[in-house]
Amino acid sequence: MIPRASAEPVIRDPLLVIAFNRPEHLSALLDRLREVQPPKVYLAIDGPRENHPSDTEMVQACRDLARKIDWDAEVRTLFQDRNLGCGLGVSSAISWFFEQEERGIILEDDILPRASFFEFCSELLDRYENDARVLAISGCNFVPEQFQSRPDLPYRFSRVPHIWGWATWRRTWELHDLDMSDWRTRLPLRKLWGAVGRSPAGLIFWKSIFDLMASNKVDTWDMQLVLEGMVRDMWTATSNVNLVDNIGFGDLATHTHDRPQYLRTSEEISLPLPMAPVTVDEKADAWSRKVVFEATARGLFDQGVRYLKQR
Repeated sequence: MIPRASAEPVIRDPLLVIAFNRPEHLSALLDRLREVQPPKVYLAIDGPRENHPSDTEMVQACRDLARKIDWDAEVRTLFQDRNLGCGLGVSSAISWFFEQEERGIILEDDILPRASFFEFCSELLDRYENDARVLAISGCNFVPEQFQSRPDLPYRFSRVPHIWGWATWRRTWELHDLDMSDWRTRLPLRKLWGAVGRSPAGLIFWKSIFDLMASNKVDTWDMQLVLEGMVRDMWTATSNVNLVDNIGFGDLATHTHDRPQYLRTSEEISLPLPMAPVTVDEKADAWSRKVVFEATARGLFDQGVRYLKQR
């Protein structure tokens, strides 16, 4: 077990907070941030949707919460007049952020980070800034210790970036493209086969996901980041303990309505961080593939049934 942190972390990197129409979640996040007082905060809020009368009031309530950033911080805001959706809304906010910063930490409004999350991100942003193998940093961990290859180390590397509390560089975000129509050309199936750990169910799962994205049937932005990592053999440094809590499950969520059973309790991490080898933890990735993504024969069948019901 990794020991808990003892020293107060210092936040060194700019922070992007992304919100929409959930003021209670954003308020809780800002209360958590007040405890650590990041010195540079970017706040991006998407606009109200048409034919959703309550959005106007809720979005305005989120905008008003910018005044809760009452500590000594440089604050910049991006308030959209109209709703851009999950894909364009989030990706344009991150692009806006990296137009002004070389690197930084990103939190959506329903993610509550532990205090040591920030220095965890900054240490690894420093360590791998010029390492072309590293795509991003993630403070989100689902994998139990017994399914990690090196639980004695503070972090591992994964082929899939988890974006519930993460950080990256401009060099990575410049690779991002919402349009995935050419994904099969960029990621031939033989290369995808290696990227999914040579798992038949994993191959079917990610091929199906990328095909859905290419046909614009899912409005999101993070699968594009997964694709770029697989195309370029870039990996995400992922905490071996969970540094964040997700409070966003429920009817107002876009994708995460039900709370998964695999979620882990958050905890602090000891700093500074010992060096971990830059190699994929195949054992942990296999567990995530089976449990988190349900990339098994039964899991794929169940996902197909759910998809048909939604259609």
